[in-house]
Amino acid sequence: MALLRRPLLGAIPALLAAPRIAAAQGFPTRPIRVVIPFTPAGTTDLVGRLTAEMLGRRMGAQVVVDNRPGASGNVAAEFVARGEADGHTLLLTTIGTGAINFAVFRERMPYKPEDLAAVALMTRVPNVMMAANRTTIRGIPDLVREARAAPGRLNYGTAGIATSPHVVVEQLRLATNIDITHVPFRGSAPMLTEMVAERIELGMDNIPSALPFIRDGKIRAIGVTSARRNASMPDVPTIAEQGLPGFEATAWFGLLAPAATPAPIVQLLGRELNAVALDPAFRQRMEALGADPPGLTADGGTSPETFAAFLRAEVAKWADVVTRANVRVE
Repeated sequence: MALLRRPLLGAIPALLAAPRIAAAQGFPTRPIRVVIPFTPAGTTDLVGRLTAEMLGRRMGAQVVVDNRPGASGNVAAEFVARGEADGHTLLLTTIGTGAINFAVFRERMPYKPEDLAAVALMTRVPNVMMAANRTTIRGIPDLVREARAAPGRLNYGTAGIATSPHVVVEQLRLATNIDITHVPFRGSAPMLTEMVAERIELGMDNIPSALPFIRDGKIRAIGVTSARRNASMPDVPTIAEQGLPGFEATAWFGLLAPAATPAPIVQLLGRELNAVALDPAFRQRMEALGADPPGLTADGGTSPETFAAFLRAEVAKWADVVTRANVRVE
């Protein structure tokens, strides 16, 4: 009997794995929907649409985009978190919906980190600290010196309260112990307009939206928030280079699925999205925006496991910054 039991016991793992393997076979069975948490146009929409287009080509499937703006991205994120967990509905997550919002909205958050499963990080987008041309501020040391000489006098603009540029400036403010006044706008465009008009001294924004104004000499870039200099503006030093070693903060974009999505489907989507993230055509479009590769795996790409670890670290990091800076959305 013992001889009969051995092959039976040995077959159990294969039998248990069979339903999981079958879950990914034949996927997808209908169009995949990528839900974007903001309106059409802008960096989030561009990344989402390019990802959807290239994923569809790779999988030989229809991938459609669904813009669902509202509540700083929470409307779209809750929709996906509560959606059918079969891999056909994905969220194009940002640093807000994936990390910052949990700390900012606190008990009012309609979903939790564990309601969504990590699939792939597609790209990272550094922020850039800028100064109006009329100022004498040409670097972070100048900013710190002037801010300490006149606490509260310098104004800085961002695309809005609790956006990644706002929280990154709060990270900088905490690191340097300076007092500068936040002027939130309804988006990057009006903030950049005010900077060009020199009605505010400082601004922080994602590189893609700020880059044309910097290249035209209408606004002065004084520091990028990535760990390394950005290829789109190699002459601009990082903030870390300017007396704040270890300072790093980037906006980022990735794909999440409902938490109960079968693991084989998550892995399949993760592999396909990693191939998209490393595709030269995708990278060329991202680099033109000043964006960097995912950089989570040995090949510079991404995987569900490495993205999940990245998300946990980002949630903890921004919870600490938001709490210490007392950033809130009323």
